[in-house]
Amino acid sequence: MSGNSRKYFGTDGVRGRVGQSPITPEFVMRLGYAAGRVLVAREHLPHGERPAVLIGKDTRISGYMLEAALEAGFSAAGVDVCLTGPLPTPAIAYLTRALRLQAGIVISASHNAYHDNGIKFFSAHGTKLPDAVEAAIEAGIDEPIVCAASADLGRARRINDAAGRYIEFCKSTFPNDSDLRGLRIVVDCAHGAAYHIAPHVLHELGAEVIAIGAAPDGLNINAGFGATSPKALSAEVVAKGADLGIALDGDGDRLIMVDAEGTVYDGDQLLFAIVRDRLRQGAVQGVVGTLMTNLAFEHAVGKLGVPFARAAVGDRYVMEMLQENGWLFGGENSGHILCLDRHTTGDGIVSALQVLSAMRASGVDLKTLLSDLTLYPQRLINVPVSKGFAWKDNASIAGVCREVEASMAGQGRVLLRASGTEPLLRVMVEGRDATRVTEAAETLAAAVRQACAA
Repeated sequence: MSGNSRKYFGTDGVRGRVGQSPITPEFVMRLGYAAGRVLVAREHLPHGERPAVLIGKDTRISGYMLEAALEAGFSAAGVDVCLTGPLPTPAIAYLTRALRLQAGIVISASHNAYHDNGIKFFSAHGTKLPDAVEAAIEAGIDEPIVCAASADLGRARRINDAAGRYIEFCKSTFPNDSDLRGLRIVVDCAHGAAYHIAPHVLHELGAEVIAIGAAPDGLNINAGFGATSPKALSAEVVAKGADLGIALDGDGDRLIMVDAEGTVYDGDQLLFAIVRDRLRQGAVQGVVGTLMTNLAFEHAVGKLGVPFARAAVGDRYVMEMLQENGWLFGGENSGHILCLDRHTTGDGIVSALQVLSAMRASGVDLKTLLSDLTLYPQRLINVPVSKGFAWKDNASIAGVCREVEASMAGQGRVLLRASGTEPLLRVMVEGRDATRVTEAAETLAAAVRQACAA
């Protein structure tokens, strides 16, 4: 499903600025109702049993409002609602499956600032909804709401042990014969949904834990902390003499790590560590990256004899390609990592535990574990563009692209792609020469800005 082929759904559900279409209470209630009607029509439950869904959220202040609107929509459709309160996105995927519910819904805008929010769905199996189901939901959003009979309205209840269940699940993905004793770990929760989860997981596995970005107030999610702002984590690791640091994003599905010296490691490097460790345990059939995956990662896994394929950017597309190939491991340099032998979706905490497991198995620190993979210099510039800007058909951009590619002399690559969630054109240049890469990216970004303003 292309991110632009739907009226409302993008690559990661429905997302936008709170109070502006489509992230309004009225729309979200309609979305809940439409999703509920699709579930009622599709589910074949025992006589008298209503479908039930799980609703979780991150720590944005707007989550309260949108949660109530979603709950009202599902109830009107005759669907029961189970509420978890703030929990990481992958926790909702896990609990939906564990509790045998018909769908899971997350209210979150991931790594975006507090003024944005969004709605994304999981199937009963804890995976992203199939395209056909999303299309059916979208088709019903503009239909009038017709409430179920009073006796058939959905009921709501709170899952009081949701956090504890998920903590135990995370711990179960770490080897039973190992622990984290002797490690001092700084964990940055981005003032997001993992603030009351990640520190407990690490502590219960034996680590000495220092938590930062763990005091959400509804407005500070992702603000200067988390996977998209790792400077705070690097500084804290060095200041506290920690062995390593773990950074999650606002909804807990991304992972970035830093070593004892404060050096930052991205999703490509962490995925490489996991894949190499899994090779030690047995065969790895193949790995999926994206168009943004560093060329050095492709070369490194190739040396390990592991097939590699690139999907479109977005964890949903990585998942689709993994399923098509029957493979288990994939990810993005942004920190979305899929280990399908452990979870049905990307999970920052679970991914961190897989890297820590690899450290324990090899007996080395994080820096040494990742020393075999040196990424090629890569420059990414996000250029704001007007909505619907036809950059692919712009002759001046195409001309500058050709010039930049020629200047790289076969020692790099150029990629332009539109964001699936924001009005941005992402300009990426990668190559062996850092100076040339930076100059090329800035030249191309300037051309995009000029073309957009014309």
